[in-house]
Amino acid sequence: MNDLSAAPAPVPPRTLDIRFTGSGSEYFRIWAVNLLLILCTLGLYLPFAKARRLRYFYANTLVDGQALGFHGNPRKMFRGFLLLIALMGAYSAAGQFSPTAAFVAFLILCAVWPALWRASLQFRLGNTSWRGLRLRFRGSLAGAYRACAPSYLPALALVGSAPLLDPQAVRAAGGFTPAVALYAAGALCLVLFAPWSLALFKRYQHNGYGIAGQHGRVKLSVAEVYLLALKVVGMSLLPLVLLGLIMAASAQAARAVGSSREMAVVLVGAGAALGYLVYFAVLMPYGAARLQNLVWNGTRSEALAFRSRLKFRSLFALTLKNWLLTLLTLGLYRPFAAVATARLRLEAVGIDCADDPLDWVAAAGAGHEDATGDAAGDFFGIDMGL
Repeated sequence: MNDLSAAPAPVPPRTLDIRFTGSGSEYFRIWAVNLLLILCTLGLYLPFAKARRLRYFYANTLVDGQALGFHGNPRKMFRGFLLLIALMGAYSAAGQFSPTAAFVAFLILCAVWPALWRASLQFRLGNTSWRGLRLRFRGSLAGAYRACAPSYLPALALVGSAPLLDPQAVRAAGGFTPAVALYAAGALCLVLFAPWSLALFKRYQHNGYGIAGQHGRVKLSVAEVYLLALKVVGMSLLPLVLLGLIMAASAQAARAVGSSREMAVVLVGAGAALGYLVYFAVLMPYGAARLQNLVWNGTRSEALAFRSRLKFRSLFALTLKNWLLTLLTLGLYRPFAAVATARLRLEAVGIDCADDPLDWVAAAGAGHEDATGDAAGDFFGIDMGL
């Protein structure tokens, strides 16, 4: 006799593919209207433009054939935008008043920024949906402050010592004063702590992601991010050598044709600009591709495991193409570049799922989640583009 009480067979794992269906010509119309309205409103249309952009990109991002949705209210985003303008304006105004006032304003900004960052993540995730389910962000307020701490200490040293850098006192002391030492130490620590800060930022973000009963967690060590930073520094040596060769070849060509000094300066300048373009076209895609793969390959939940296979050479070729065409079209190729970059980066990611997402929808419909934690992000409507 068959055992009718036996548990049902588990759902075999399957891959949720990600596809991006947007087109440059469609997005160009949205981008052009947004740009025109931003110029006409002296920048006040920015939150509404961001909402239109996000709706387009989300609606064309298909996960397992189902599009994402963005439900953010642009009026609430505008309120958050005004809040950020007020904070930055107060800091700038304090800097004009006195160095002490500027430092106090910076301390206030540091005190509220992690809370605003957390509210931004809550707003963005809380207004993103898939299969009718809202995503969420559950990172704690204390966690936001811990993630920001390594970058705050050297930043405070920089801002606090900058007003004390009196040129006459520095020259009289032979270029070394306590203020110069504090400023140099702050700048050095800011660079040295950057990978540590980045690791904490990514941990905080990915550990706070969630949808239905899934809770994100990421395996990302600080050592891995420092190793990546060293690889990026090493990778930067290649374009630096190319930059030197291009400038040397430009100078040699100028001498070979017997051109005037002005023409030689133009040729060397053109070579430097080309080398500068190649430098960042190599460095930025390398860092972006390796970081995306490192973070998302370590991200999973109870039933989800992410895989990212973004190739540096593909992102490098696309970046170089985008920059050159944007330059040749005086910026008009930018929306096409944004669509092409989104397609490459999104479609490099796959999701292994051990559950049936339809079960998540049924479970969500049977219960109710407490949305109190999202109140701050929803009230301010802050979206800092994270």
